[in-house]
Amino acid sequence: MDLFEGLPEPVAKAWERSLTGGRAAMSRRRLLRAASLAAAGSTLAACGIPPAVGDKSGNAPEDAPDHSREEKVLNFANWPLYIDVDEKNKKKRPTLDRFQRESGIKVKYIEDINDNNEFYGKIKPQLAAGQDTGRDLVCLTDWMAGRIIRQGWAQRLDPANLPHAVTNLEDRFRAAAHDPGRQYSYPWAGTACVVAYNKKATKGKRVTSVTQLLEDDSLKGRISMLTEMTDTIGLTMLDMGVDSEHFSADDFDAAVARIQKAVDRRQLRRFSGNDYMDELNSGDIAACLAWAGDVVQLQLDNPDVEFAVPDKGYLFGTDDLLVPAKARHRGNAEALIDYYYQPREAAELAAWVNYICPVTGAQAEMEKIDKELADAPLIFPDARMIAKGKNFRPMSAKEEARYEEKFSKLIGA
Repeated sequence: MDLFEGLPEPVAKAWERSLTGGRAAMSRRRLLRAASLAAAGSTLAACGIPPAVGDKSGNAPEDAPDHSREEKVLNFANWPLYIDVDEKNKKKRPTLDRFQRESGIKVKYIEDINDNNEFYGKIKPQLAAGQDTGRDLVCLTDWMAGRIIRQGWAQRLDPANLPHAVTNLEDRFRAAAHDPGRQYSYPWAGTACVVAYNKKATKGKRVTSVTQLLEDDSLKGRISMLTEMTDTIGLTMLDMGVDSEHFSADDFDAAVARIQKAVDRRQLRRFSGNDYMDELNSGDIAACLAWAGDVVQLQLDNPDVEFAVPDKGYLFGTDDLLVPAKARHRGNAEALIDYYYQPREAAELAAWVNYICPVTGAQAEMEKIDKELADAPLIFPDARMIAKGKNFRPMSAKEEARYEEKFSKLIGA
């Protein structure tokens, strides 16, 4: 069966492209040094929870029978290399192993999410048919999590089973356009798309904006942008003074036209997924759009790699944990979500994945073990960086298809 059968052609092309581009083009998460860490949380009362958004018919997601009490198992689907691993025995995952010992829940951990759209195509038939996908917990980027929630294919989480998560979730992660009130999802990690450069390749010149990427003649033929539409278009719109959270169709077209102009004059070396990392590290790419976790990892071994948070803003998002409709073990999934919002587990996870930690207090605990990581603003953003973060606004199905078609033509997919 064709994975993309029945989809609008532009969306199908975008999905097919994402199998070899975007965050998962190579390994989105790369194995890092281990550290034994802890984190602490602070209290914030939950209030004013808005009603859930259902599927197109207006129906709220239907709860499935929970078999957690009699079945102490959990099927957890995640991205490759997105959890802590024992340095001596790569088959061991310290935090997950502790969860299993402490909870008595046996976890089947599956690294089968290599791309949001590809994974959606994999589970959509079961979800649409009202069937169990075989996964009790999945980790998806916020815009995809929002799609599943809107379609009524996610189970509402019970706050009573999430005391640590409700208490320790940092303030900035609570306001989620794709999941108002955090009724269906909790962040596994935060993501940030910024500007990165190799100062040796730029001969010491700082590169701090999309304008420089697209217009600086000294960088001609040595810059890259991403094959992820939301990041490349979103950052370009912000550079143009357009709010990525409230843009119009004309704003989108203007951003595409601006990038197309740079393509035509051969300013860009190429559009890339994670494979920009090797070229940025070597200096073949002098400057680019980059994901924060990748930059942190490169900086561990290469002092020439620098990053900049553009004055006009950067793209901020989350990778979210949610329970698919009809999953058999929602309670067990909630237990795991809550476990990772405990101080020790949250900080240890952040030390390995190097993406933004969503748990209050983790930075103070990180300082006791690894000062370098504790000072990394791409793991623990300061107030100034937080204020510059912008989301890419939710899109309707028609908008998504139209914008993906235009972006596909732009990048030559």
